[in-house]
Amino acid sequence: MRLAAFILRDMESILAKWEDFAATRLPAAASMGALELRDHAQQILEAVALDLSAPQSLEEQADKSMGLAPALFPPRETAAQTHAVMRARSGYDIKQLASEYRALRASVLSLWINECLPDTPHLQDIIRFNEAIDQAVAESIGHFSAQVDQARNLLLGMLSHDMRTPLQTMQMTALYLGHLNAGADVSVAAGRLIRSGAHLQGLLDDLVDFNRTNLGLGINIVPSEVDLGAICAQEVELLRVAYPNSQLHLEVLGDCRGFWDGSRVKQLLGNLVTNAIHYGAPDTPVRVAVVGEKSDVRIRVSNSGPAIDGETMDQLFEPLKRFTTKERDPAGLGLGLYIVREIAKGHGGAAEARSDDRETVFTVRLPRKRQSQTNLS
Repeated sequence: MRLAAFILRDMESILAKWEDFAATRLPAAASMGALELRDHAQQILEAVALDLSAPQSLEEQADKSMGLAPALFPPRETAAQTHAVMRARSGYDIKQLASEYRALRASVLSLWINECLPDTPHLQDIIRFNEAIDQAVAESIGHFSAQVDQARNLLLGMLSHDMRTPLQTMQMTALYLGHLNAGADVSVAAGRLIRSGAHLQGLLDDLVDFNRTNLGLGINIVPSEVDLGAICAQEVELLRVAYPNSQLHLEVLGDCRGFWDGSRVKQLLGNLVTNAIHYGAPDTPVRVAVVGEKSDVRIRVSNSGPAIDGETMDQLFEPLKRFTTKERDPAGLGLGLYIVREIAKGHGGAAEARSDDRETVFTVRLPRKRQSQTNLS
C-alpha cells in the first residue's frame, strides 16, 4: 500500500498515537483535552498525504529538499503554522513542538512499514514523507518563534509602560528629600536614591528602545538645531554627579552645531561613558572628545584598561550581550552599546570601536545633514 493511502485510511490510529504522545508534553498538556492535544494534527496529515499524491519531478524534489519549493498562492496560513500558534499559546516550548513531529514521523513510518510486510515499502514514499514532515516542522518553528517574539515584545511594552509612574514617583521623592536640608544622612540617602533612579530610568529607556527596534519601528529621532558641544557638556556634568569617584575629561573642538536629536545624543553619550567607567581601569580617567568636522561631528569616548579580544569586539554592538572581565562582572541588560549603534544609525551615522593594550576607543559619527533614508518614525 502506498503511504498516502495508508495515512488517509488509518488516520484515526495515527491521531491516537499523536494524542498519546502530546499528552506527555508536561506541564503544558496537563490541562488539555483530547481535541486540544490533537489540535491540527489531522489537517497536517491530510496535507502530507496530498503532497505525497501530487506528481513531482526530480528538479522539484531537489528544490524542496533545499527549502526552495514555491510558496502557496494566494498566501495562507498552513495547518502546521496554525498548530504552532496554538501550541505556543498553550505553553509548549519549541523543543516540545519539534518532538511532536519527531514522534509523528516515527509512528507513521513504523505503522506503514508493518502494514507493507512482507512487501518492501516504496522508497520514494519514505523520501517524500520525510520532506513533507521537514516542511511542516520548518513552518511550525517559524510561526512558533514569531509568536514567542510577539508575546515578548508585548510584555516588554507593558512592563516599560507600567514601570514609568512608580519610577517617576521615586525620583521626585528623592529630589524632594535632597532639598529638605534635613541633615547629612538624609542628603546622602537621597543622593543614592537619585542615582539609583537614574540607573533604573536608563535601563527602562533601553528596554523601550529595544522593543521599538524589535517591532521594526526603529529608534525615534526628533532633530532640532543644537550644539553638540554644549549637549555633551551637560551630560558629562550629570555623569560626574552620578559617578563622583570617576574622572571624566571633556574636550570640544571645532564647530559642533547642526541638526540632531539632543536627548538621544545625551543618551548615546551616557551609555558610552557608563560603559567606559564600568569596564575601564578604575584609577584612570574616561576621556570624551567632541570634534566638529566639515561634514559631521565625531564623539569619541576612550578609557584605559584591558584590551577587548577579537571575538568580543565582533559582538560589542549586538543586543543582550553582557561581557565579563577579570575585574568586573557584567552590568546592565546588555543593551547599552546596541542602543548607541541604533541612535547613530537613526541619525544616518555609525558607531565603531577599537581596542589595544593602551586604550579602548568608541567613536560615533553623526552627519550634519541627515540622509533621506534615515528613520523619522
